[in-house]
Amino acid sequence: MGQMVWIVLALLAGATLPTQAGINAALQANWARHPALASLISFTVGTAALALYVLAARIPFPSVSTSSAWQWTGGLLGAFFVTVVTFLAPRLGATAMIALVLAGQMAASVTLDHFGLLGYPERPLGLVRFAGLVLVAVGVFLVRRF
Repeated sequence: MGQMVWIVLALLAGATLPTQAGINAALQANWARHPALASLISFTVGTAALALYVLAARIPFPSVSTSSAWQWTGGLLGAFFVTVVTFLAPRLGATAMIALVLAGQMAASVTLDHFGLLGYPERPLGLVRFAGLVLVAVGVFLVRRF
C-alpha cells in the first residue's frame, strides 16, 4: 500500500506539469505578454503559498552555513524550466512539449544515476535501461510525427 501512495503522488505531480504550463501560457498570452513575467508571477504565488505553509507548520530554518553554494541553484533550474515550458506550450502543444521534456528528463536521470551524481545512488546504464531510453525516444518521435 505504501508504494502505491508514492506512485499516485508521482503521477499527480506529473499531471501538474502540462497543467501549469498551460495556465502560465494563458497568463502570458492574455495578460503578462512575456514568458518570464508569467513565470515570475507563478513563482511569486508559489513562494507565498510555501511561505505560509512553512510558517503554519512551524518548520525551522537551518543555518545557511550547513549547505553548499551549488545546492541553492535548484531555484534557477526551476525558473529556467517554468519559463521555457511557458514559452513552448502554445508552440508545441501539451503532448509534444511533455514528450520532449520527458526525454530530456530521462537522459539527465540516466546520467545522474549512472555516475551517482548529486547524491543519487549509482545505477549503471545497462542494456535494459538503454532500451527504455530508446523506447522513450521512439515515443517522442511518434508523438511529434503524428
